[in-house]
Amino acid sequence: MDIKAALRALTDEVGVSGDEFSASRKAAELLSRYAENVSVDPFGNVTGFIKSGAKNAKTLLLDAHIDRVGLIVTHIGGDGFLSVGACGSPDIRTYLAQSVTVHGKRAVKGVVSTLPPHVSKDNKAPEIGDISIDIGMTKERAEEIISPGDRVTVNSRFRELCGSVVSESAVDDRSGVCAILEALDMLKGKPLKYDLAVCFSAQEETGERGAKQAAFRIQPDEALIVDVSFGSTPDSSPKETAKLGSGVMIGFSACLDKAMSNALTELAGRHNIPYTREIMPSSTGTNADAVAVTGKGAKCCTLSFPIRYMHTAAETVDINDIIATARLIAEYAGGEADG
Repeated sequence: MDIKAALRALTDEVGVSGDEFSASRKAAELLSRYAENVSVDPFGNVTGFIKSGAKNAKTLLLDAHIDRVGLIVTHIGGDGFLSVGACGSPDIRTYLAQSVTVHGKRAVKGVVSTLPPHVSKDNKAPEIGDISIDIGMTKERAEEIISPGDRVTVNSRFRELCGSVVSESAVDDRSGVCAILEALDMLKGKPLKYDLAVCFSAQEETGERGAKQAAFRIQPDEALIVDVSFGSTPDSSPKETAKLGSGVMIGFSACLDKAMSNALTELAGRHNIPYTREIMPSSTGTNADAVAVTGKGAKCCTLSFPIRYMHTAAETVDINDIIATARLIAEYAGGEADG
């Protein structure tokens, strides 16, 4: 699979939390190359299934979320400026004076308003309620095209940096979607230990809602939750980050199954898959927190990889980390690990 092409195609779609369908349809198209009974449910979750043919096989859920953070129009002012709220937790510090698109009846370009430094009283980051968007229209004209509830995204583009590093918005977590797709490509035509259920879930950024629905319906025995984590930068703490290019991050947490974490660590070492341990003491902040306790419950582990500039329009990832994650998924699902 061409990971860069798949990631570019996925990040080109809008898919802000609660309105994921454009991204969901693209993800379903890509998943249909590998899985059966692929569908997009009314909530925006994409699901597909691969039978192992093994007798009494357990079901392993592979999940990555398809939604991205963004803004939502809350009000059209008398001056035509738009007030907005947050979908998820976008980094508002990076939004001032940014070019944005309002996804109304048609796409409308705008700019996030900001006071020039000459007349600003302070340099503090604004609250979401202080943000407004200038679309250059009167209130009457704006109301013909835009309605409260429409989503807003910061304009960005897919950038190839040096080597295997790329940058774009929505890398969180459409790069996780790519890791699962790449693993399925690696597994094509090979024996499986598990029956696989794949979910590209909606509304992770607003409360892990899609994964709860999918897990309740699928009732998996085990789950690998693929997401992104924090990449190191000069101003970050090495205790809380990992270097781009360091491989897959295997989760250890009170809410994760330690036997799975240990098995994945042993498997990565045995197959020379680069990895680090990601320690999350009580909870993970991912869909694993929801899947583990939904329905009959499931043994869960997270597989992450580092990105820089999370929840901005310049999220940056090393393709080699996506590949390392895919390799570990494929080795685990292919039956060599003791699940």
